[in-house]
Amino acid sequence: MIGYYVHHHGSGHLQRATAIAAAARTPVVGLSCRAAPAGWSGRWVRLPDDADGVRGDLDPDAADVTAGGTLHWAPRRHTGLLARMRLIGEALPDVALLVVDVSVEVAVLARLHGVPVVIMAQPGDRTDRPHRLAYDLAERLLAPWPDRPEPGWPAHWLAKTVHLGAVSRFDGRPAPAHRPDRNRVAVLWGGGGLDVRADDLRAAAAATPRWRWDVLGPSPSSPSAGNPSGPGDLTWHGWVDDVWPRLCSADVVITHAGQNALAEVAAARAPAVVVPQDRPHGEQHATAAALRRADLAEVAPTWPAPADWPHLLDRAAARGGAGWHRWSPGDGAARAAAVLDGLAR
Repeated sequence: MIGYYVHHHGSGHLQRATAIAAAARTPVVGLSCRAAPAGWSGRWVRLPDDADGVRGDLDPDAADVTAGGTLHWAPRRHTGLLARMRLIGEALPDVALLVVDVSVEVAVLARLHGVPVVIMAQPGDRTDRPHRLAYDLAERLLAPWPDRPEPGWPAHWLAKTVHLGAVSRFDGRPAPAHRPDRNRVAVLWGGGGLDVRADDLRAAAAATPRWRWDVLGPSPSSPSAGNPSGPGDLTWHGWVDDVWPRLCSADVVITHAGQNALAEVAAARAPAVVVPQDRPHGEQHATAAALRRADLAEVAPTWPAPADWPHLLDRAAARGGAGWHRWSPGDGAARAAAVLDGLAR
């Protein structure tokens, strides 16, 4: 059996785990404080939260959450952390290896139990002390992006890295045959946080009267964020269960540079404007730089000024999305599953 630890932040970790587990021949047990996703066929261990109630500024016992800089998150005397580590430890005797996506602490726990660890790697600067510990002890590093030089990675990391290409829940799904109209923009945000204001989106829509804007995902914080009225042709849709038809019908998709969002855009072969958000370790900015080097999308370092949007959308539409096959060959989940099945045997 394969164990698979799924981080709770955002939706990308969960969707990636679901796709890989479905492609694996070996049974997979999921471990996460999130609920089991629809379609998960194996066992699922629901873990307690390890952050609830932690106030390092007020509680001296919980202040040293990094254990002197050796870890990322290990608050002292936290009952949730103790309970989740106990549950993971109880599952480890039944697994041949543990996939960690992502947690340095869970990776260390498994390896101290003698269980081989496979880590889903992340872009950005991962040379801090905790990441070095986790990446050093891993049997394999699975990189959900195409093969490319990784700035700052030591040779022994690269030697055990398998570049999967993007992993999307939509890989292999046919595009809808019907396109409702033209000059349509889909704005794809996720659950990992947003640095763009509602007024920024409204101003961009107002500056592009030829385009219809559909915003998919959480509304940015704003007094009028939930109100679709205002200048420009812009509609807020909130969370959309199935974004695939909208991605395929859009003439341009605007999204951040998170791995999951890009995997979905790439699977749809949609022309894109990518605006990286600020994340720890420069993760999205590193991915955006790779997209720029590969000439796969229009990449803006920050949210563009309203006057820049008409030309930006035209350039993205003219570029098209055919080049995404280099980022997302469509078999990322199958390649990951093959690696895990081989190690489990």
